[in-house]
Amino acid sequence: MRLGSLLLPHPVVAAPMAGFSDKPYRLLAAEFGAALVFTEMISARGLVSGSTRTLRMLDLAGEPRAGVQLFGAEPDEMAGAAMIAVERGAPLIDINMGCPMRKVVANGAGAALLLDIPRAAAIVRAVVRAVPVPVTVKMRRGWRVGEELAVDLARAVAEAGAAAVTVHGRFREEYYGGEADWGVIARVKEALCIPVIGNGDVYRPEDARRMVDLTGCDAVMLARGSLGNPWLFAACRAVLAGDPEPAPPSVRERLAVALRHLDLAVAYYGERRGVVKMRKHLAYYLKGLPGAARLRREVCRLETAAGVRQLLSGYVGGNDDMSSGSEPSSFSWSFLKQLLNRIENLEKKNKG
Repeated sequence: MRLGSLLLPHPVVAAPMAGFSDKPYRLLAAEFGAALVFTEMISARGLVSGSTRTLRMLDLAGEPRAGVQLFGAEPDEMAGAAMIAVERGAPLIDINMGCPMRKVVANGAGAALLLDIPRAAAIVRAVVRAVPVPVTVKMRRGWRVGEELAVDLARAVAEAGAAAVTVHGRFREEYYGGEADWGVIARVKEALCIPVIGNGDVYRPEDARRMVDLTGCDAVMLARGSLGNPWLFAACRAVLAGDPEPAPPSVRERLAVALRHLDLAVAYYGERRGVVKMRKHLAYYLKGLPGAARLRREVCRLETAAGVRQLLSGYVGGNDDMSSGSEPSSFSWSFLKQLLNRIENLEKKNKG
């Protein structure tokens, strides 16, 4: 799929998620096959004012396909922020027109732009003029339940120069509850000539296949379904290509990748902060396992990577029925050994 000048190898991408899609998550998502990843939403005002904390969110080293998502309500400010992001290596700018959070919409940004389509179009025009990379827009179905605005907004931003739009099938008032309506994705796709990316409630590979079949969307964006489950990127890619769905990971593989994610977080943030940041991710990796509630409580008390490693290793060792049940496929087993080798090498570097 092509987004302006950016060519993606396949149609499965990772969503920008506030509090989750930081650099360690993005590196892992790309490693597991996401064709495109995004930063957490970044304040345009924070960038143009030179906020050190905001600028740190633009660390794109080693990420050739990491789009930067910006939020803001002023065209000139958004254009200035986009220029800074491109100077820092952004290959794509995404404009957030879907965030439902009060502190964002109170300033006229995020989903509030659904209610001001002329301003939304002005923002896109300003950013497109300011940067030489593709500019995309992520939006929701509408603001109030029953008042769909996505088609009108999508047409306006496409006319303003957007290279693609992502449509999430919920109204702002729904936040993240209920079910996403994929029908709106189909209606936007029918109205536009630019690529449309579908988003919302893709938790299994068959969900991705069904979304594409029902809506005709050009790509599928994975969000909460990928948390604690980076295998979903490769599985969706396989199913959309008409290949067999890969075997699910064993418990050993699942926890080995959780530790790989932990190592990335510790390397990036430092030990204590990395372990604290990983608590919410580890809750997803542990979801559905016997005794998961107890494990989550224990993880939340730990402040060292060694403590987390000991806890998870002890869990696998104490549940032989799960860790030595069905033999994983040769591909999965080979991949697990590669991950374990990487973890061991990281440990050696840290000790050195």
